[in-house]
Amino acid sequence: MDRPLLVYTTFPDVDTGLAIGESLVRDGLIACINVLPGMRSVYAWKGAIGRGEEAVGILKTRKGLQDKVHEALKDRHPYETPVILFIKPSGADTATLDWLIGETSGG
Repeated sequence: MDRPLLVYTTFPDVDTGLAIGESLVRDGLIACINVLPGMRSVYAWKGAIGRGEEAVGILKTRKGLQDKVHEALKDRHPYETPVILFIKPSGADTATLDWLIGETSGG
């Protein structure tokens, strides 16, 4: 059986995160995205320190779709080098996993 997979990324704003997330849901690559507004970031980029406001995106999918989700997220993301982290939960509630697999079976 496929395993659950969470994908962590950031977006420049909530609307961008929701639009990209909806396209991934419609394509059957993820079952859900949570977009959390109001994150403030301090980061190193190209030799300088930057600050900004972003929105966090947490995507719910399954391990078997990792490569497809990665490719689709990079293609649709507005950042030159988006942060894309794959988090492998140690397990999932059976009903949650059934929902996740059912909603991504077309991806």
